[in-house]
Amino acid sequence: MFENKERTDISSLGEFGLIDHLTRSIKLKNPSSLKGAGDDAAVLDPSGKKMLISTDLLLEGIHFDLAYTPLKHLGYKSIQVNLSDIYAMNAVPSQVTVSLGLSSKFPLEAVEELYSGMLLACEKYNVDIVGGDTSSSKQGLVISVTSIGYADEEAITYRNTAAEGDLLCVSGDLGGAYMGLQLLEREKRIFIENPQIQPDLEGKDYIIERQLKPDARKDIVEILRDFGIKPTAMIDISDGLSSEIIHICTQSEVGCNLYEEKIPIDPMTYETAREFNLDPTVCALSGGEDYELLFTIKQSDYDKIKNSAFISIIGHITEKAAGMNMISKAGNVHALKAQGWNTFQ
Repeated sequence: MFENKERTDISSLGEFGLIDHLTRSIKLKNPSSLKGAGDDAAVLDPSGKKMLISTDLLLEGIHFDLAYTPLKHLGYKSIQVNLSDIYAMNAVPSQVTVSLGLSSKFPLEAVEELYSGMLLACEKYNVDIVGGDTSSSKQGLVISVTSIGYADEEAITYRNTAAEGDLLCVSGDLGGAYMGLQLLEREKRIFIENPQIQPDLEGKDYIIERQLKPDARKDIVEILRDFGIKPTAMIDISDGLSSEIIHICTQSEVGCNLYEEKIPIDPMTYETAREFNLDPTVCALSGGEDYELLFTIKQSDYDKIKNSAFISIIGHITEKAAGMNMISKAGNVHALKAQGWNTFQ
């Protein structure tokens, strides 16, 4: 993809030279992508569908730490977290634009590594990079990705349309990304105190990958479509299960009962949380960055998904007056609280 091996200053290419260098090998795959990078604007053709647009901003020192985040993984993740927003509305992403703010510490080869991860994600999910921008940055690395997707109007799923009696469902398992982050942060502290000690990550590949290289759940959208199910409401889990349930319930003006024993937690996540003296359930509720899909379905669709290995039914929607509650394994009722990621804290 990129063949430079030596350190090359970005200033030797200039802004437009850098953009051309990064995008010259891109081949558009989607019929809706009429014109990509290289002109003043991309040209897209929705072909009668509704267009969905979402933007995410990732800042060095806030959203990622380059002390333990490989640039290729970061590029891959920056695309994935954005595509997840489109899948969370029951739509299919087709294009992204990528804008970068780069400090002088990054040579061309580092930017190529970052971009190669982005291209890998786009290739995997059949998404075209159709534009973007680059600029110098004095605050470290800045990544802004805008994703564009399409869906038939009747297929689009919102957060505010859950109804009393609906089943509360989630894909995959939860808390792994948070525990991967705790592990990486611990090893970073140990390394800072003693650079001679090598990181101890053996046997923790799954939760490390959950943090550094998550995958948007395109497959869940496809499974639901194949089952003939349109979710009544849906959201992706970026800020923790509790926060996302509260978003759906608040916007839909309903309550819910979430059952602790039904929350899917991988054994490695569970064991690592215990090693850190953390409650695995709290990690799942408040950890965030799992990028699984949380959704509600009608009770009449239960038989269609009850045997799915990829979807867990974790509760149900109630009337608003009943509140938003978690029923513990011991049968106690606890009010759900949004204790996940807060951008401005």
